[in-house]
Amino acid sequence: MDARLNATARDLEAELQWLAAVLQRRLDTYFGEPSTSPPLPGELAPPDLAASDSPYAHLLQQREPTPAQRLVLLLALAPQLRPQLLDVLWARNGATQRGFSEFGGISGAASGHFIPTADTAAFLLAGDDLGERLRALRLLADDEHRLTDVLLQPLRAAPGESPLAAPLRVSSALLAALGIALAGDDGEILPAQRVGTGLEWSDLVLPPATLAQLEEIRDWLVHGDTLLHEWGMGARLRPGYTSLFHGPPGTGKTLSACLLGKLCQREVHRIDLSMIVSKYIGETEKNLARVFDVAGKRGWILFFDEADALFGQRTRVDSAHDRYANQEVSYLLQRIEDFPGVVILSSNLRGNIDDAFMRRFQSVIGFAMPQPDERLRLWSEALPARLTPDPDLDFARLAERYEVSGGTIVNVIRYAALRALVRGDRRLAGEDVDDGIRRELLKEGRGF
Repeated sequence: MDARLNATARDLEAELQWLAAVLQRRLDTYFGEPSTSPPLPGELAPPDLAASDSPYAHLLQQREPTPAQRLVLLLALAPQLRPQLLDVLWARNGATQRGFSEFGGISGAASGHFIPTADTAAFLLAGDDLGERLRALRLLADDEHRLTDVLLQPLRAAPGESPLAAPLRVSSALLAALGIALAGDDGEILPAQRVGTGLEWSDLVLPPATLAQLEEIRDWLVHGDTLLHEWGMGARLRPGYTSLFHGPPGTGKTLSACLLGKLCQREVHRIDLSMIVSKYIGETEKNLARVFDVAGKRGWILFFDEADALFGQRTRVDSAHDRYANQEVSYLLQRIEDFPGVVILSSNLRGNIDDAFMRRFQSVIGFAMPQPDERLRLWSEALPARLTPDPDLDFARLAERYEVSGGTIVNVIRYAALRALVRGDRRLAGEDVDDGIRRELLKEGRGF
């Protein structure tokens, strides 16, 4: 699997470099003196992937897109693979003090990335040559290679907008085939993101009582199926396991979830609540159903970060909207109770979670701020092997003096390591560490 992903990454790197070269050629000729609009890609031939065995190369060999169609496909892929490649299209027109209309594009609602539209594709291929533009538009509408069916989502502009304002978006089935996105069985992108870590279980720095509670979840992941089915407890126990992780930011909640998955060879997927919760009645339930259906089939661990958004104190029913909001929570609780896997909810404060929900959880695990001996281990283990600390840098003193989380310690070390790279040496300077601590405490609203 890794070999296929690496091969796809290699081929897409070459493709994106080609797209960048064509885009730069278009801008150079369009704004050059004199301005020209040659049909592109022209002499800028696409990479030769005939000998590649990546899924992406196989797709090209099967669909046989023209170079122009290939450019449109890459234009649609760019916001997900290399969004900065299209930042040049945010350029401001000095005459109108706004973006260039001919570039097209819309701003991503959450990311702020440049999302190319059919107008963007027409500009890339044709510039302001009207004949070439008409050919480009015909290409977008042409279903000879089913470009806007199999490879791209159907072009749909917002109500009242020109059809050319329709954003270019690759099909989720294509992303799933390439192994670069999460998709359901129907090819629809899920509001979830796989998370992981390069650390190991032995790297967890937590009190013994917290580690013991985490090991209970590990034991369920390993032996739960045997307990339910072979030992006959399925009639008395619900099929899954739900745990609440609560504690200050940076104390290891997300890391612990990732390590549980790594230890038990389960994928951990963090749920994006901003994509789950919808103002439209019934949509939240549909979003949740898609996530739980796919996760159940694939054995994922589901991690709800900032779970207070859905599991906070229940709303008084003063309006129809309040009633539907409570129905959404009830539906989520029902899906969690029926889910055969592990669900982990995370909150910064236990008090933010409605007490009525607590009985539904198999465990409630607190992640406290580390104690001095734990902070000393965190300081020592966060130090990169290539850095040598100053002789007067006393980690024991820092651990004793500053009550900070593991996440804060990592941020401080990162800051100090970057300062060493800027200087061109491998010294972890005491003044850099002090400055990093000062910055982190100010971020948290505390004095140095």
